[in-house]
Amino acid sequence: MGKSSANNEKTSGSTAGDSTAKVTAGLTTEGSKQGSKQGSNVKDSTDKAKTQDSKKGSTAKLTTEGSKQGGNKGSTAKGVVGKEKNTVGVNKEKTAGDAEKVKPSGGVEIEKPSGGKKKGYIPRLKKKYKEEIVDLLVKEFSYKNIMQVPKLDKIVLNIGLGEAIQNKKLLEASVDELALISGQKSVKTKAKRSIAGFKLRKGMEIGCKVTLRGDRMYEFLDRFINIALPRVRDFRGVSKDSFDGRGNFAVGIKEQIIFPEIDYDKVEKIHGMDVVIATTSRTDEEARKLLEAFGMPYRR
Repeated sequence: MGKSSANNEKTSGSTAGDSTAKVTAGLTTEGSKQGSKQGSNVKDSTDKAKTQDSKKGSTAKLTTEGSKQGGNKGSTAKGVVGKEKNTVGVNKEKTAGDAEKVKPSGGVEIEKPSGGKKKGYIPRLKKKYKEEIVDLLVKEFSYKNIMQVPKLDKIVLNIGLGEAIQNKKLLEASVDELALISGQKSVKTKAKRSIAGFKLRKGMEIGCKVTLRGDRMYEFLDRFINIALPRVRDFRGVSKDSFDGRGNFAVGIKEQIIFPEIDYDKVEKIHGMDVVIATTSRTDEEARKLLEAFGMPYRR
């Protein structure tokens, strides 16, 4: 009996030890499996991170290449713009001293200086005014300030054509002739009111005019005094009483052919014009002395 019980205890202890060993072995194998799974998961995550980093690097490379291409495009665009600017500057330099031809509506060409007058050019009468006439008027009227000395303000040439209501070609010819005389394109004038007796309606074009200032004003006055007026038939001088009381002088011309710019063979009709010389003088006596100093031939 004692032996059998001891054998039973041994067998039971061995079976318990085997079962515990099996359990521990199972636990270790499961732990190793879980560890391997975790390791594989870590490897997968690292691989994913590497792939994402590689993708980001490739996209960054693409963006840098695109920016480089954009910079190249911008540089090429700047080069094109610079070339265009250079060509424009060359064209401006070429045409700076050349005269530009302006063709009015009737087809007569007049020369218009594109770059202005030459440097240092001063009209003869303008130079005479600064060097001689100013001192003469200061002595004559005892001005305290040089700004009180009268000077030329503008010259207005006006042509009125009642025949333009029936014949529009006369108006176009007058516009071209006035452009030749003054060297500046003229403006057509319109009727301000309707007159039934003349078959005139408000807004109809019945004349033209041009206003001269600056160097062109002095140049025209020089030609008018020294060339045009002496060509008037039986000319004895202009009237001293042709002032309006505010220092403005007006004179009428019966024929436009007194100007050498007009070709007599191309004139469609002889007509006159009004020449108004506006000054800054306050009285007629000051304006009379001013124009006399310029060489205006008064009637004696």
